[in-house]
Amino acid sequence: MTQTAPDPGANPRARASLLPALLPWGLAALALFALPHVFPANSTITILNQMAITIVFALSYNMLLGQAGMLSFGHAIYMGFGGFFCLHLMNHAQDAGLPLPLPVLPLFAGLFSLGMATVIGAFSTRKSGTVFAMISLGIVELVAACSLIVYSFFRGGGVGGDRTLGQPFFGVEFLYQSQVYYLIAAWLLVSAALMYAFSRTPIGRMANAVRENPERVEFLGYSAHWVRFYSFCAAGFFAGVAGGLFAINYEIATVENLNLQASGTILMITFLGGVGVFFGPVLGAIVFTLLQTVLSLQTDLWQLYVAVLFMATVMFFPGGLAGLLMMHVPVIRLGSFGLLLRPYAQTLVPAAIATLGAAALVEMLFHIRHSGGRDPGMTLFWVTFDSLSPLPWLLAGLAAGGGLWLTRRSLPALVSAWHDAHLPRDQRLAKTAGQGARATSS
Repeated sequence: MTQTAPDPGANPRARASLLPALLPWGLAALALFALPHVFPANSTITILNQMAITIVFALSYNMLLGQAGMLSFGHAIYMGFGGFFCLHLMNHAQDAGLPLPLPVLPLFAGLFSLGMATVIGAFSTRKSGTVFAMISLGIVELVAACSLIVYSFFRGGGVGGDRTLGQPFFGVEFLYQSQVYYLIAAWLLVSAALMYAFSRTPIGRMANAVRENPERVEFLGYSAHWVRFYSFCAAGFFAGVAGGLFAINYEIATVENLNLQASGTILMITFLGGVGVFFGPVLGAIVFTLLQTVLSLQTDLWQLYVAVLFMATVMFFPGGLAGLLMMHVPVIRLGSFGLLLRPYAQTLVPAAIATLGAAALVEMLFHIRHSGGRDPGMTLFWVTFDSLSPLPWLLAGLAAGGGLWLTRRSLPALVSAWHDAHLPRDQRLAKTAGQGARATSS
């Protein structure tokens, strides 16, 4: 008698366990669909497109650094390869009249970058740690030099195209930014889901083991080199997808997309968001894109603030923004998050005032140095004043110094509340009762 395997879909418990796993992805899809309707301005949609491309790029880099522990200074070359190949393929399809729809071009861009990652990873992934990082640094400089030599591919440093000249995709000609947004959003959702699925495969699990202890992985019979190689190739593929999306969105690819600065930027974004959590690079990409696009419109010193934020994150929150959020999960499960609300307010509000005061001092100093004292009038925080007057300097100094003093004064109470919030409920009640008894006896 033939026995049939049980159907997991027919099991109510299996369906119940599947729903919580699919819920975040469903909410993400709804959010991506609704964002252009909530923020319909073309400038906002342009920022959303840039943010989505950066998220795909950052997630691909996290496959190297966060999952496999490979610090690379040349990951941007695979995004650049994907962007250049996407535009070459787009232009060739338009010239030859090939019915190649625009939405599939990022796939071919990813495959081209996968081929390049296979060639480079075949020898670079044989090493790890500092040696691998130095090899990646040499490769990005080599590719930068080749961009000036290989004219047939790099065209002397840049390739342009026009996405609207191709075959319409179900009547959509991608004339408007909103149409391009939905194309990028679809690829973002698919790419993120595939990268998350890769992290759950045996290769993805072994990549975490190689990151922590490659010698023990070798002792167990696995090849650390091949695990690094497969992770390297997968990361190169998704970086190429990001490059293809970049080429479609901006209709241009330049050597700036694959140089050392681009690789350093994505390293900073990933660290800022957090390499220990899958959604960490997503947070880093969102924060960095907002700082780059919105803050840069308000001040010329936006890179200074990004650098300070990055250094503060590395020094005090090495887990990144995502790690900072995940630290509160045990507190929420214990139901004691309310104990932190008041200490947080007493600490973060003065810290914000101190930050704004210090920023005001820096901005006024920059304005005076930049104008040479010939234009004392400036606008800061929507207030116009005379930068040579002592009153603004006094107020900014008081805000910076007073906010810092109040922050340092409230830190012990925050630390104590943080420890209390991690205690079980019965221990917290016993501690409170003991403190009340001591207060009564005294």
